[in-house]
Amino acid sequence: MRDWSQEDPRDRQAAKADLNYIGLDGTIGCLVNGAGLAMATMDIIKLHGGTPANFLDVGGGATAHQVQAILVNIFGGIMRCDVIAQGIIMAVRDLDLKIPIVVRLQGTRVDDAKALIAASPLKILACDDLDEAAKMVVKLSEIVSLAKEAQVDITFQLPI
Repeated sequence: MRDWSQEDPRDRQAAKADLNYIGLDGTIGCLVNGAGLAMATMDIIKLHGGTPANFLDVGGGATAHQVQAILVNIFGGIMRCDVIAQGIIMAVRDLDLKIPIVVRLQGTRVDDAKALIAASPLKILACDDLDEAAKMVVKLSEIVSLAKEAQVDITFQLPI
């Protein structure tokens, strides 16, 4: 039995949706499916000099102030990548996200997913290779962090 009074509010919120959330101190939010993929994603972010802000096993929830960029790394085996891409596009649009989002999808209907992301007017960067996606999200996080420290307002336009 868990003592919910001792849990982070984000942990409680995730648990209500049957998700596993782990809050960390970094600047890159991690949206992944599966704990193993989460660990690999966080390892590669660290390898390239970045720091994960969280990992949520298919979900997301570090603080808005803390997260400077988001890396979505999903393997769509049973779940189709085009459906995942539609969900990402809707979330970015509905939440009016202003930070860089790097998406690495592999699996069923991945080409359809890439086409949806490319056709979207939103600032979502698709990347096939996890290593390249991690490098990209680390650099973008650093840019946003430096701009915030200098109190410079920045916006991202595609292509970057």
